Amino acid sequence: MRATWRWVHSDLRTHRGEALFAVLASAGVIASLLLAAALLGYAVSPWQRVFHQSQGSHVWLHGRDGRDGFDPAALAPVASLDEVAAVSGPFRTAAATLEAGGTRAGVALRATGTRPPDTARPLLTDGRWLTAGPPRDQIVLERTLARTLWAEPGETVTVTLTGRHGPTTRTLYVAGVAETAEPRYRAGQGNGVGWLLPDTLDRLAPAATGQTVGLRLKDPDDTDYAVQRAVTLLGAERIDQVTTWQQARADLGGDDRLLGQIFAVFGLAALLAAAVAVAGAVRARVRGQAGDIAVLKAVGFTPGQVIRGFLLQHLGFAVAGAALGTAATLACGRWIPGRVGDAVALWPRMPGHRAAVTGVPVAAVLLIAAATALAAWRAGRVPPVPAARRAHPAARPLSALGRRALGLRLSPVLVLGWRSAFTAPGRARALGATARLALPIALMTVALVAWSTLGQFRTDPARVGRAAALTVRTEQPDSAADRAAALEAVPGVADAVPGAEFLALVPGQTATITLRGLGTADAPYPHTIAEGRAPAGPDEAVAGQGLLDLLGVRVGEWVRMTVGGRPQILHLVGRSIEPDHGGRVVSTTLDTLRDAVPDLRPAFHALVLRPGADPRRTAAAVAAATGGDAEIRSTADPAGGEDAPRGVLAALAAVLALIALVELLTLIGTGVRDRARDLLALRAVGLTPRQIGAVVVTAAALTALAAALLGTALGAALGHRLVDAEAAATGLGAGVARLPGPALLGALVLAVTATGALAALPPAVRTARRRLADSAGETF
Repeated sequence: MRATWRWVHSDLRTHRGEALFAVLASAGVIASLLLAAALLGYAVSPWQRVFHQSQGSHVWLHGRDGRDGFDPAALAPVASLDEVAAVSGPFRTAAATLEAGGTRAGVALRATGTRPPDTARPLLTDGRWLTAGPPRDQIVLERTLARTLWAEPGETVTVTLTGRHGPTTRTLYVAGVAETAEPRYRAGQGNGVGWLLPDTLDRLAPAATGQTVGLRLKDPDDTDYAVQRAVTLLGAERIDQVTTWQQARADLGGDDRLLGQIFAVFGLAALLAAAVAVAGAVRARVRGQAGDIAVLKAVGFTPGQVIRGFLLQHLGFAVAGAALGTAATLACGRWIPGRVGDAVALWPRMPGHRAAVTGVPVAAVLLIAAATALAAWRAGRVPPVPAARRAHPAARPLSALGRRALGLRLSPVLVLGWRSAFTAPGRARALGATARLALPIALMTVALVAWSTLGQFRTDPARVGRAAALTVRTEQPDSAADRAAALEAVPGVADAVPGAEFLALVPGQTATITLRGLGTADAPYPHTIAEGRAPAGPDEAVAGQGLLDLLGVRVGEWVRMTVGGRPQILHLVGRSIEPDHGGRVVSTTLDTLRDAVPDLRPAFHALVLRPGADPRRTAAAVAAATGGDAEIRSTADPAGGEDAPRGVLAALAAVLALIALVELLTLIGTGVRDRARDLLALRAVGLTPRQIGAVVVTAAALTALAAALLGTALGAALGHRLVDAEAAATGLGAGVARLPGPALLGALVLAVTATGALAALPPAVRTARRRLADSAGETF
């Protein structure tokens, strides 16, 4: 063992550059994986991020209005409870209705000061906070509420409150938009939140106000007990509603399963690619030291000692690189500008932080150790007589095709570069190196597929089940046909499809699904059909993947459900892309529903817009055409309107690019070393130093090009299947995956090829400057 340690120490002193490269490569890969893990948690757990950044409240107590509510002075005993760490408020509140551009939404107005509260602090995403100066009557809107109203900072909204003396209407100036860890606004399912100054609320509702208070707990597991004690102290009859952090987390994080599963697969694949790249560098180093290993065996080292020496050495490199990468990420990651720095700064307070910080480096080291063990085993099999290994030619003779190409006066640099890339010193080794380089490129292509799929949620919502951009509800007594005609006359509206929606019970009444009636036989709704066809005849319907999985049925079967106490039997003729309700939606025509309920009237109209029409301007035009009596809602963005998922994909692509660069540098260095004698022989037969350098660059560029073509082809096919499989697992349904454009894939191939050529320039220059003589190391 002492001899092994002495050899390891001597080898480190002799090959300091290679050792430094191995440590830095491992550190860079580990740091990149940790940054990607931080961004993953930042994007996939939006509620956790907002809650920790805002010091959110675990419990919100909403009192009744006026004298029926609780007295703010009664909050002192609640604040002194052992389970309570901090209190936010109390805030005076009033329920109201906001309107902007014909779109209406319920809001809970909350009076606060010019400085946001320390606990449950709203996080500004756009604009500014409230100020005492002009303009008067300012309001800060919760983000999802602002998106529903299409309201931005600098614009105005109309607020209406119903008080003792009738409704009060006033115009409010939108100062900013903020995020909060409370349940987000959903049309028909609760009010959003708007913050304004106390004097503004006094002008709007001088008497009809309630109280709201937030409690931040020391231990979230004590939520139920803390709520019970707080309600007892304040009086159950004075509490109108209680919301907890579990409700907010389920509401804000319920749509992230697809993203979470895709990112988890990406993380594991990136970890595997990183281990393959580092292991490739280890194998290249073993091949480069074949002569030293032979000398060691000649002086008495056993194969076991050689194996132990390489294992100790490269495990030390991996551990040192993992420690350096982890320390650098935790210490300096928060100083990275932009979302990456924010994600690292917030990461220690996110769930799973310790597991990721420990698990990612440990998993990488174990994978590297497994690959190193195989390379060390090969090192133990190196024969002690190096001349025996060099008795065979280093490469195959020039093929007939190559000789013919030279005979046709094709550039010798191109012919020899092709031979050097794909035949010398061994075809199997060249193909293996190309495959290893193609792995991270394939994963980058998969990331581009996911990027393109998320992008179409905004650019082409009809492909993901969002053919209708607006929904209009009105209480006017005119007929459905007249209403549809009036709506279709609005500029920008292509079709106004009548519809109705009901809750239905599945057989056995063990679950609830959504039954929709959309369109008629003469005016069908443009469903996004992924399998089968759209409903056209009586009792025909289409269903989402979530409903098919719930009932265990396929397209072509009949399903039975209970709607309002009456049975409804439908024939499933197709599968549609359904982003709502986990895909547990079945859609038919209004004609089919009217067979059971002849007097059924449409509850809303789904507006399909013309290509290029702006939903916001169209909504304002619809409001003007209906005289302001219609309730206009925008269709929710299936992607949640977040840019963070695409930021994570960009970060993962950067990680994979670094892994590919490590593999490319290893491949180039190994190729130059293995072909050193051949390159010197080419110089001996008349090639100039510039041509020899061009051969090295051409070989690297051709290898990178082949890997890029292979990786993009495999990545496109794998990404399409992966995204569709994950979409099917979440209920959305397969058929949403979208491949990147040819221009983007071509740019990726071109970038990889150019990087390979540029990376080969330094070794090409060194090779061209070598003397026309073999060294002992090259001979043996």
